[in-house]
Amino acid sequence: MKATKWWQSAIFYELYVDKFADNFRGLAERLDYLQTLGITAIHILPHYPSPMVDDGYDVSDYRNIRPGLGTLRDFELFIREAKQRGIHVILDLVLNHVSQEHPWFKAARDSKIGPKRDFFLWSDTGEELKNSINTFPHLKSRNWVYNPATNDYYFATFYGEEPDLNWNNPKVFSEISGIMDFWINLGVSGFRLDAAPYLIKKENAAAKGLPETHAVLKQIRAHLEKIAPHTILLAEAHDSIYEIKKYFGDGTGDECHLAYNFPLAERIFLAALKNDASLIKDIVNASENIPMNCRWAVFLRSHDQLSFGSMTETEQKEFLAYCDPERKFVFKSGENGISMRIADIFKKNPEKIKTAFDILFNLPGCQIIYYGDEIGMKNDTTIGVPRDTRRHVRGKFDWDLAEIQQKNPDSLLSFIKKRILEKKKT
Repeated sequence: MKATKWWQSAIFYELYVDKFADNFRGLAERLDYLQTLGITAIHILPHYPSPMVDDGYDVSDYRNIRPGLGTLRDFELFIREAKQRGIHVILDLVLNHVSQEHPWFKAARDSKIGPKRDFFLWSDTGEELKNSINTFPHLKSRNWVYNPATNDYYFATFYGEEPDLNWNNPKVFSEISGIMDFWINLGVSGFRLDAAPYLIKKENAAAKGLPETHAVLKQIRAHLEKIAPHTILLAEAHDSIYEIKKYFGDGTGDECHLAYNFPLAERIFLAALKNDASLIKDIVNASENIPMNCRWAVFLRSHDQLSFGSMTETEQKEFLAYCDPERKFVFKSGENGISMRIADIFKKNPEKIKTAFDILFNLPGCQIIYYGDEIGMKNDTTIGVPRDTRRHVRGKFDWDLAEIQQKNPDSLLSFIKKRILEKKKT
């Protein structure tokens, strides 16, 4: 499919501002590195004020910058510098939940008649929605969390400190759309929709990917088409290819412009491990037939765990035996994947890192590089044993290593730079 809009052929770079460049002014100063690499879009992982229980996904203020990252003026400076280099910026938009320290929840938790009470889901017994998915069973026993102030329970799909928003309340959409408008006015070009499948909960349903959730996403897309049609939505929906395709919407694509291809990422690692590119063939074929104005976001690693969703039980055991035989970096006791950077996964055979990137850049769609993977950064093991192993893949960027590789034409960085240039020519 020929690219006619900026995002249809974008090369994204996913980063934490503090881990990559300390703050937004520092990020502005590091843009030359990204431009030289060939990056055309940056995905900023959560930068909002937050208690940081969930590394920023527990948002306490959607319209500001987290202390330490700078100010809104610093953010605007960064946006201007990025635009001068032809680099677009998209932000993480956490739609499903907020921090328990968010003013909305503070106004809701102390009284059953609080002004924001209906912004959240409440129960006197905690017995409803039993079929809903508890995404972090290793961190909390169930989704209902006790609220002593009102002697009842609020619903939380992820961390217990992250109460879910009630998207059946139209005022929630009004607030979120206003937040999107705020950042668009500051110059952003799009939003990654975190945990997109979980917005609507319904009795006797798994509360994942419900038709009512897709209706909300279509409403968000319609709002953007009206006020900023150049702005894009990237869906984070970890599921089968059949289910992920639904997040593009109907017909010509009236939902999200981009969607992560999670099953393909998983198969690429197997293909690289076994030196057998045919292992991705079925997923590639299944990924065809999406709306013409939509694209897959293809990637290797991210800030989350590498899932085993598309692997057979035998493949999972073989993969774990190869990269993490001691089970140091398993997520949810291992059944849901591992928290490892690509350089750690292939530490026994570093040449396979290039094999994996070669497969990635031969695929149609928009490529996404996770910060540090282009220089072979490894897991941060200085943090001990965190309750959430994903923190191992969220370490500080190694600028010393980057400088060394910039001077070496045979380095991984030089290889990826070359592959990006070749991709742009296709």
